[in-house]
Amino acid sequence: MSGYAPSPENGPDREVVDALARRHRAALVRYFQRKGFTALDAEDGVQEVFERLARRDGLADRVEHFDGYLFAVAAHVATDLLRRGRARRSRLHDSYEEAVHAPRDCSPEEVLEGREALARLVTALKELPERTRHIFILARLEHMRQAEIARRLGVSLSTVEKHLASAIAYLGQKAGRS
Repeated sequence: MSGYAPSPENGPDREVVDALARRHRAALVRYFQRKGFTALDAEDGVQEVFERLARRDGLADRVEHFDGYLFAVAAHVATDLLRRGRARRSRLHDSYEEAVHAPRDCSPEEVLEGREALARLVTALKELPERTRHIFILARLEHMRQAEIARRLGVSLSTVEKHLASAIAYLGQKAGRS
């Protein structure tokens, strides 16, 4: 398992990256494992290193000491992976805490009221225009930033803001009614 799938369009840079992969893959795996990564995460780290190198234009012309450069890229990848791992674990931890340590038990009446409110909310969500519903789901359920939603959908930021405000107002009105 090489862990690196070279891109045929990179020309001479591909040859450099391929040679680096053959010569240093095992050392990079050990490097990531010494940093505390599991064997699978270490392989992912090595893959990321070679993907970053493969994306560099003119790599063969601009880098004189490939070995040092390779491990500098690996250090950046390790830092990025550790940060992402911490962010994921902290989000999981928060949601776990909220789910396990509920502030109090709910009465059967409160559970029924909650289910009815949820059903009203889902019905109201289905009643929204498709674009408005899509923007609301991306923003509130998938936690995307408004600017990212605008880029993804090819609309202006003000359009996203307008649809989001409209969705929130409509859902608040519909879900709040008894």
